[in-house]
Amino acid sequence: MLLNAPIAVPIRKGPPRLQDAIDPIPATAQSHPMTSEDDIGDALTLLAASGDPISMYAPGSRQVILGRILSVDPELPHFVMQLNDGAILPPGKVTFVAWLRTAKLQFTLTDKAWRSEQGQPQLIPMIFPETCDVLNRRSSERQETPLGAHFMATFVMNGNPYELPLYDFSVGGVGLRCAKNDAKGLIKGRKLVDVRLDLGADTVIICELEIRLTRAYRSFLLGEQLHIGCKFLNLQPEMESKITGLLDTMYNGQRRR
Repeated sequence: MLLNAPIAVPIRKGPPRLQDAIDPIPATAQSHPMTSEDDIGDALTLLAASGDPISMYAPGSRQVILGRILSVDPELPHFVMQLNDGAILPPGKVTFVAWLRTAKLQFTLTDKAWRSEQGQPQLIPMIFPETCDVLNRRSSERQETPLGAHFMATFVMNGNPYELPLYDFSVGGVGLRCAKNDAKGLIKGRKLVDVRLDLGADTVIICELEIRLTRAYRSFLLGEQLHIGCKFLNLQPEMESKITGLLDTMYNGQRRR
């Protein structure tokens, strides 16, 4: 049982159907790990809010078990999985797979005996996974900034200085995030000039960005946040090569861990 009662999110869709099943990420796919508890909490919260299907697989079996995330605890790294009526999780290791917007999310949890809520056999409390595999479905793959690194974007707009942390980046652009109160003037379509990107390892890039999207969300640890997706404009070939090299270094380093 959860120590704190979770806040249930209303389910807007019917139970997942067999045609909603999602295949696991192939072992040869170039997925990358998500290890931050904050990011994992955000991902699970989005899945709970959308009611999107979760496919579950036991080792050595192709038979899919379907369900969805009912709720995510607002304080603890706990969530509640809602299985379809009549579905049962076999004891041991189970792989969970879902689509999270444009990316496939996959993680594994293990329990000798999956215990359900009292009187509600389809509701099973679970603890956050330590890591999730993420397989992007984009023209240019985005890489999350390394845990503990301070990748920053610094610029001046209308006389106001900004210093925002990078959430992710790719050869196509960067994702910034900040508290909603710190995002005044950062609206879709706005161009940012002379942006200084500090990308670690003495890597600094001066570039021009265009804001392509803004998305408000609630962070598991930080509260109300704004994600700001930006596209590179007029990126010089040498800068693109520098970003590509940094992405390769980060990706290969994560694969070795």
